[in-house]
Amino acid sequence: MVLVILFAGPVLFSLLIAVVLFLALLEFYRMGLAEQHRAEQWLSAAVGTILLGALYQQRFDLFLLLLTSSLLMIFLKVLFSPPAGDLKQAAPLLGWLALGLLYLPLLLGHLVLLRLLPAGKELIFLTLLAVMCCDTFAYFVGVKFGRRKLYPTVSPNKSCEGGIGGLLGAVTAVLLAKLIFLEQIGFTEAILLGLLLGCAGQIGDLFESLLKRACGVKDSGSIIPGHGGLLDRLDSLLFAFPVTYYTARYWFGG
Repeated sequence: MVLVILFAGPVLFSLLIAVVLFLALLEFYRMGLAEQHRAEQWLSAAVGTILLGALYQQRFDLFLLLLTSSLLMIFLKVLFSPPAGDLKQAAPLLGWLALGLLYLPLLLGHLVLLRLLPAGKELIFLTLLAVMCCDTFAYFVGVKFGRRKLYPTVSPNKSCEGGIGGLLGAVTAVLLAKLIFLEQIGFTEAILLGLLLGCAGQIGDLFESLLKRACGVKDSGSIIPGHGGLLDRLDSLLFAFPVTYYTARYWFGG
């Protein structure tokens, strides 16, 4: 991943992210639909991946057109090929297919937008470092000092103390990034951005845990042996990339 960020140009970088997105969408749909409705799963994954092309061109009008067309295409497919034997399953099917298009292409697409900013590479490294430090600090602080459960219904092993440790880790990471390769960010901005990324990363992790519990699975997939699926690696980043993009674009000027 580091080599891709360092040496891949925007076009190659976006193509590689498109491959990741396609595989993640297939994993997402398999997690919720298992072996059922395979045609709808592949169709939704394909049209969801195409959305990245509009984001790469920063044609947000085209993105909305493609997203709307994709949703209408899926709605028509389910309308004229409803779940056999039980029409009550049509609504959950439509909801899961539509959620995939909003959850993954929309959120992960911000990584492509982030790469196009003048300091895109540095901002991507900052986000990765902040989320990694957030996860690491949250784990060790939670193991050592964790007493109060953060959200036991969704993630019983996470603690409030670990969550606070994660915020401290993200702030530390952003401050280090500011000192080493993003000097244009002020100290106050770095602290606030670290807090935002720490919150976003942990919320993204909790959201994917909610989805997995709803689907009754332990891991989103098995594409990474010993580490689960792509979504298990991307969950925190999916919420963090938009935060970095919008703060960079509209707060401290990219």
